[in-house]
Amino acid sequence: MGMFKRTKKSESAAQAGDQANLSTLLLQGADMIDQLARAHMSWGLGSADRWGLDQRTGLITWTFSDKTATAPAQILGSFSPASGSWLWAWANDSILPKMSRDARRVREWAEAHGHLALAQPKIDADEQAAATLAALAVRVTEATGFYRGPGGNSVAIITFGPVTLAAADGSTSTFDTDID
Repeated sequence: MGMFKRTKKSESAAQAGDQANLSTLLLQGADMIDQLARAHMSWGLGSADRWGLDQRTGLITWTFSDKTATAPAQILGSFSPASGSWLWAWANDSILPKMSRDARRVREWAEAHGHLALAQPKIDADEQAAATLAALAVRVTEATGFYRGPGGNSVAIITFGPVTLAAADGSTSTFDTDID
């Protein structure tokens, strides 16, 4: 995919190595997403009755019939299948700056490593490209939670931290994961 190529035309040994490192990061990111999904399914991720994200508090909330789960969250970007595009959170005026810190970290990483196409505000993307961008972002930010928040015309790509579970009886517990 062209967006994952370095911007310089001649490819030195260092650039070839950096491209190999990018491939490794992409594989690691995809593996991280799989591991995170399995780990977070233990408390119910993916089976909530509804979900919501409050940008003012920075919390994502999943509501179940017998509990709620909340976690600090960041928005990486959004994927629109209809327009075939990915929009980084830092470029989206409807996202508060404090909610796009992780997306800015990815942009800074891409710029520092010469992957300027990854630092563009909006990127042409199909489902596979969006999954690849998400995997890279999860790896670069070392996220401990990942959620594809379904919406109207787009899918919000969200990372999150330790999850607080509040049962109907008022008891609480925390779920945190640390994957390699």
